[in-house]
Amino acid sequence: MKKILIIGTNEPIVKTIARLIEKNGQFIAETATNITEALQTCEQHALCLILIGAGINEADEQQFMQFLKTDYPNIPVIRHYGGGSGLLYAEIHQALGTLPQP
Repeated sequence: MKKILIIGTNEPIVKTIARLIEKNGQFIAETATNITEALQTCEQHALCLILIGAGINEADEQQFMQFLKTDYPNIPVIRHYGGGSGLLYAEIHQALGTLPQP
């Protein structure tokens, strides 16, 4: 199964997004509530996608994006700030290039 990292400072929301992702059955969700945890997770797990939620400050996000650009340039990153599970799944599949064709 493919792993998706969810980063956000609001732990209940991050956990809710993780449950939605895992409910799909195609993915395993890893979570981080700060950039330090996110960096560690990137180094410990083979990730297919990183989802950044609300609350990460600009300096931390820039540091994290530079880390990814240097060490993991092939992992797509999307920003998800809300919306239902349909939007979330569409964002994930679009980022992974796996959107179903009409």
